[in-house]
Amino acid sequence: MPAKNGNAGGTRLVIVESPAKAKKIAEYLGRGFTVESSIGHIRDLPERADDIPDRFKGESWARLGVNVEHEFEPLYIVNPDKKSQVAKLKQLLKEAAELYLATDEDREGEAIAWHLQEVLKPTVPVHRMVFHEITPQAIRDAVANPRDLNLRLVDAQETRRILDRLYGYEVSPVLWKKVKPRLSAGRVQSVATRMVVERERERLEFTAATYWDLSALFDKGGDEVPREFTATLTGVDGRRVAQGRDFASTGRLKNADVLHLDEQAARALAGRLADAAFKVGSVERKPYTRKPYAPFRTTTMLQEASRKLGFSAKYTMQVAQRLYENGYITYMRTDSITLSSTAVTAARSQATKLYGKDYVPDKPRVYTSKVKNAQEAHEAIRPSGEEFRTPGETGLSGDMFRLYELIWQRTVASQMKDAVGESVAVKVAGTSSSAEKVEFSASGRTITFYGFLKAYVEGADDPSTDRDDAEKRLPNLAEGDPLTMRELTPLTHTTKPPARYTEPSLTKELEDREIGRPSTYPAILGTILDRGYVFKKGTALVPSFLAFAVVNLLEQHFGNLVDYEFTARMEDCLDSIARGEADRVLWLRRFYFGENEDEGLKDMVTDLGEIDAKEISSFPIRGTDIMIRVGRYGPYLDRDGARVNVPEDLAPDELTAERAEELFKQPTGDRELGADPVTGHKIVAKSGRYGPYVTEILPEEATEKKSTRKKDTVKPRTSSLFKSMDIDTVTLEQALQLLSLPRSLGELEGEEVQAFNGKFGPYVKKGKDSRSLPAEEDLLTVTLEQAKELFAQPKQRGRGRAAAAAPLRELGDDPQSKKPVLVKEGRFGPYVTDGETNASLRKGDTVEDITIERAAELLAERRAKGPAPKRTTRAKTTKTAKAAAKP
Repeated sequence: MPAKNGNAGGTRLVIVESPAKAKKIAEYLGRGFTVESSIGHIRDLPERADDIPDRFKGESWARLGVNVEHEFEPLYIVNPDKKSQVAKLKQLLKEAAELYLATDEDREGEAIAWHLQEVLKPTVPVHRMVFHEITPQAIRDAVANPRDLNLRLVDAQETRRILDRLYGYEVSPVLWKKVKPRLSAGRVQSVATRMVVERERERLEFTAATYWDLSALFDKGGDEVPREFTATLTGVDGRRVAQGRDFASTGRLKNADVLHLDEQAARALAGRLADAAFKVGSVERKPYTRKPYAPFRTTTMLQEASRKLGFSAKYTMQVAQRLYENGYITYMRTDSITLSSTAVTAARSQATKLYGKDYVPDKPRVYTSKVKNAQEAHEAIRPSGEEFRTPGETGLSGDMFRLYELIWQRTVASQMKDAVGESVAVKVAGTSSSAEKVEFSASGRTITFYGFLKAYVEGADDPSTDRDDAEKRLPNLAEGDPLTMRELTPLTHTTKPPARYTEPSLTKELEDREIGRPSTYPAILGTILDRGYVFKKGTALVPSFLAFAVVNLLEQHFGNLVDYEFTARMEDCLDSIARGEADRVLWLRRFYFGENEDEGLKDMVTDLGEIDAKEISSFPIRGTDIMIRVGRYGPYLDRDGARVNVPEDLAPDELTAERAEELFKQPTGDRELGADPVTGHKIVAKSGRYGPYVTEILPEEATEKKSTRKKDTVKPRTSSLFKSMDIDTVTLEQALQLLSLPRSLGELEGEEVQAFNGKFGPYVKKGKDSRSLPAEEDLLTVTLEQAKELFAQPKQRGRGRAAAAAPLRELGDDPQSKKPVLVKEGRFGPYVTDGETNASLRKGDTVEDITIERAAELLAERRAKGPAPKRTTRAKTTKTAKAAAKP
């Protein structure tokens, strides 16, 4: 229902995107306004062939939803699930004297407003109402100062949508044909996947190096605290001792001049230094200054919420959306780090009140964005209002409270003074019994004025990194001071491969390379996870072998489309269109059809004959004759025709030659039973996740010739073994009987009767009526007459479900619901639950390793999706769809 205030006929209709936003704005506008939601986009390019209007179905370009033959005109349709809402908006518009389009103030919001105007066709005055926070004053100001639609922003957003459609709809079918059905390609998602794959390639090529050094505990003596400090060996006879940064990824030294100590050399040197005398060689003191961080923009908020709160990018944006819509923060999709004068005053006032005037500089701090082509003139993300509410004053709880607190802390800290102190670098000199001149180094830091660090300290991707507020105090040392060595310990170190990306570090990398937009990053990360290109191990993003195959194909045959600089230049072009400096039709024509010597997208996808599907999906394991292959049913190892499946959660860099040999040696439980005399297909008995089963092996070349549409996808026949059967003794004849299920018994009263093996046991079915069978073996012998007798008997009710299984693990309390979280085993695998919400474990999650933080993230994402939609029968769905199609 609309949030309505005022009299019909003279009201002003305000349209926003979300119901929550509509409700809050209606509270502020008062009488004379009707506030209603469009519930997101109302119009878009068709997603399915059924959505294309009949008059266009014969057109060659219709499948794209873009008329590439005529100025790249998009074919827009009202989304089927929005037709009733559009009808409602049209009715409300008939009663209105004015229309205010109050969608978000960014490109996407501008496009939504334009689509609303195009579909509703208002005959009353239309105003574009914009605001960056939902507070009474901001909403009143927006009504009083409307503007016209910015058609340049609409043009840029429309071009972006068309570009993404052409990319996805032309390249994705290539992946279906050459890699696996139902895959997807995207302008930014494919580049993001490539980044994750390239990082894993670096890890695969990495060779670890081992090096040693010495750690010494020195004592200055006296009563001073502290009097002891630790220093590390850094030089011997003028040669610098090798550290991790001195080794290349090959495990070799980059510079032969440095001294590489092995265990023997390190221990021997330690022995020669046991009785050495040491003194302070030099002391270097420097002022230390740390300036506050700029207020949050979208990407920095995503990174910090992941580091400090454990939120995924997608979940962070969901929580931020709720905070914005309920008036707690300003708009959360922004490149800007600028604060309005009102916000600066509020932040300075709160800092003064909480920490004292000594912590606030004389002049406000001004921040300049380093983001190229920073999007429209928004503010940074900050608490809303002319006076900020402290987290305790908001009444918020759970994750909304935690994210608001983070935003509030960052904003207040941005207007506080620098942290200052002193950093110290100390060199310690000594001479070994063999006259070797050695040097040890130590560094320290003291903070004399904490400034903004009183309010906020930024997190780090590397947990070993010192926090900005961390101090390391050294004794008061001067050159020439004698020192006593209390301990001398040889230490071994091993170089580590490049760290895998996490959600925050991949977000930062995309932004640094100027690829994509802040508002798209959560969707990009969600897509590559949902498509199976990437899975999580802890917080690390691990590429699947499927991702390697997809990136292989794209790099070899669509190099430009996954080239980082090319993708960034596309972003520049879209910005030029937004500024009115470039013509979108000319630009799209060059991209799609090419120009001069430059090949266009259409040419790239036309000739696929040279793409060897087997080659792009095959990867050798270094030092072996084993190949990793990506098949239609997952990755497997192949050696001279012998195959073994690769575990789904095995990271590519963990599949070493030794691990591959282990997999080949493991008993697979697979038994080849023979060939089906009718089809000639091999029949195999296997052990699966849900127990033993039999299946047929389809030749890959046969499936490749079939349609890639979901309903036509060729799948092997598969059937679980009966409980009375054993995988070691099941015969080919029994397997063929199992594969014949469900079994048709004939017709009864004009309806077919079939025997099925269902999740609750064996049964016979006639239309919508069914009856249970006593045993699974009856499926193979029951006759039509016996089924008739069963249907003549009244249907028996079940005896109730079995008692619930005990939980597998107890993790602790969920931070949002405050209820205990358990790990349980379900029909479809393990899941976590707080008693109200259930969330399945994802690929990479294990029962043994999952933490309460990861469980809370899974539960939060499940809550954000809302309750699962109720199933409807095909008949009802078809009937409803036909009714909706009537004029």
